[in-house]
Parts: sequence; structure tokens; C-alpha cells
Amino acid sequence: MAVLQGRLVDRLEASGALTPGWRQAFLDVGRHLFLPDVVWASTSDGYERCDRTENPGRWLELAYSDVAIVTQWEDDADGGQREPTSSVSMPTMVASMLRDLDVHEGHTVWEGGTGPGWNAALLARRQGADAVVTVELDREVAAQAEANLRALDDAPTAVVGDAADGYPPRAPYDRGILTCSVREVPAAVIGQIRPQGVLVLPFAPLFGGGAVARLTAAGRTAEGPFTGSSAFMRMRQQRYQGPPVDDYLPGDWPGDAAQEYTTLSPLDVVDDWLASFVVGLAVPDAYYRRSDGDGMTTLWLFDTGVTSWATVDFVNGAERYEVRQSGPRRIWSEVEDIVRWWEKQGRPGFDRFGLTVDTDGGHRAWLDEPANPLPSVRG
Repeated sequence: MAVLQGRLVDRLEASGALTPGWRQAFLDVGRHLFLPDVVWASTSDGYERCDRTENPGRWLELAYSDVAIVTQWEDDADGGQREPTSSVSMPTMVASMLRDLDVHEGHTVWEGGTGPGWNAALLARRQGADAVVTVELDREVAAQAEANLRALDDAPTAVVGDAADGYPPRAPYDRGILTCSVREVPAAVIGQIRPQGVLVLPFAPLFGGGAVARLTAAGRTAEGPFTGSSAFMRMRQQRYQGPPVDDYLPGDWPGDAAQEYTTLSPLDVVDDWLASFVVGLAVPDAYYRRSDGDGMTTLWLFDTGVTSWATVDFVNGAERYEVRQSGPRRIWSEVEDIVRWWEKQGRPGFDRFGLTVDTDGGHRAWLDEPANPLPSVRG
């Protein structure tokens, strides 16, 4: 086990994700201690299920591989697995977010989303148990995390609660970190970070994509750049289940929508993590569903206000794509306008974008500097 762990730490350090100040914590806190007997490792082909009792060697190998590992699923009505609800994050992502957090001796840290507890244990090992508070909404996950953490010498304070509320009894904090993605930064959390303190979180717009934001607090506001791509489970309270299509289009398609065409492939938008992210920053209330067929994909786009919809048909080999739009807003036109703007800027990457948020719920995305907000494309 020590050999596998050492190799992983060496790889993380060589990649630049793991900074020297975190090396000892990653060596002291074994990742395998936070995994149940049955795990599902995220791979390019889906999820690899592994049972420790059946294949202990492979289980340990996965524990020290640079992959995210799902530890709990939400079941659907038929008892099948629907979506993951708890995991131990990919080590590279854990190390890079802790690097972004930039903790120093004496800093207090709040963590939202304990999960199995590995990240909280790393923080407690580095900062000391009394300096760390971690909050988990799911009672079963929290109970297992507490058991995992109590087995260590440095057990932080573990609380069952809503991460969107922060944890006022120990506020303010010098540092804050979320281990689930949000499309709206919780106002309560912003207000509990000390001025000039740092809040690190995965930000994932409703439309798609995601990136880690490193925000510096300034009282009622927090502001900062995105540092790189990310993909995390969404905070449960911020999951969105759109209404049925009939709420937008009560009659038969295409309703009153006239035929138009675009040369922008819809798949170049939704199959590109960065492009989807940029669209989501500029059009935060838009989302889509897709229907894939033989050589054809139909993209349905909607607004959360249930006022407007659009469809775009992708056909293999086509040079233009049929568009239908209905309602007071031209949802596909908004998407296309921001993509064309992004292309004119030279397709800037995640780290050139940034975010300003406030405790009144305001969110404003920008390119390169706060004085350069993304253009308004709503129409």
C-alpha cells in the first residue's frame, strides 16, 4: 500500500498539482481508509465496479489511482442506479483545489460537502483538527465520514447540515472550500469568509461545463478567477429538473416557430466542455435536452422561466442546421451570439474567465478582469 501511495504522491507533485506543503499530509492520510468495500471508479468507458472482498489487489490499486471513485448512488424507482451522490474525488483535483486554497499556519477552514471525509482529513492533518469544520447534508454519508475521521489522530469537527448555510457557530473562516459544484454561490457562505479570505469552489452553470473558482472575499462580495476545468456532483439543493416540453409547447412541434438555419453545429457547443461553460456563464437560465438518433441529433433548448424554446437539428455531413425558435426570447440565437463572441476573442480558456458574486445573489462573469464583463446576449 505504501508503495502505491508514494507513487501517486510523486505523480501529483511532478504534475504541479501537489505543492510541497501538502506532500506530507497526502503521505500520512491514506485514501483507501475512506473507501467502502464496493466502489465504482470513473473511467473513460463509464464506471468500473470493484468489490474488495473479491479483488483486494485491484481495489487497492484503484484507491491509489488518479481517478474519482463513487461511493454511493441514488436509486431510481426500479432500484437501478440513477446518479452518483457521494464520491472520493480525483486526487489531482483534490490536490489542485487545496493548492488554490493557499492555507497558512493558523488559518481556520470551512468545508462544504464532507463526502467520505478524505479532503477534510487532509485539511485537518495540515492545519490541525481544531482549525477545520466540515459539513455534510446526507446523514448516512455523514455518519460514515465521522467514523472514518474518528479513526484518525486528527479528526476535524464534522457537522450534519446544509453546506449552503455555511456553519455560523465557528465563522468567520480564513478559508472555505466546497467539494460539490454550484451554479449559484451560496450567499451565507460568502458572508462567513473573513475579508481577504479565500473561497474555492467548483462552479457549474446550468447549461453545462464547469471550472474551479478561486474567490477572494471582501465583506458582502467575493471575486476572482477560474483556475481550471472541473466536474463535480452538483449541490443537491441546486439540481434542476426542467418541466415537461408541453409546458413550453402545448401543441405539436414546431408550433409558431419559423424555419431558420445556422452554420454553427450544436454539437460543437454541447460536446465541448469549455464552450458549454462559456454559454452557461452568459446565459445562466438556459438549459438543453438532446435526442440522439442514427446520424442525427436534435437539441432542445429552454429557459427556466418557461417562456421560450428552440430546437436545432444536427445531421451528419450537413453544412447548415435547421433551427426553430419560439417565445419572447431567441434562445438559440443567444447561445450562438456568445459562442461567436468567444471565438472572436480567440477561444480563451477557463483561466481567463472570472466571477464576481455578492450576498444579494448577484453573479457577474468577466473575461481577464472584472471591468470586462461578458456581453449581454439576451434577446
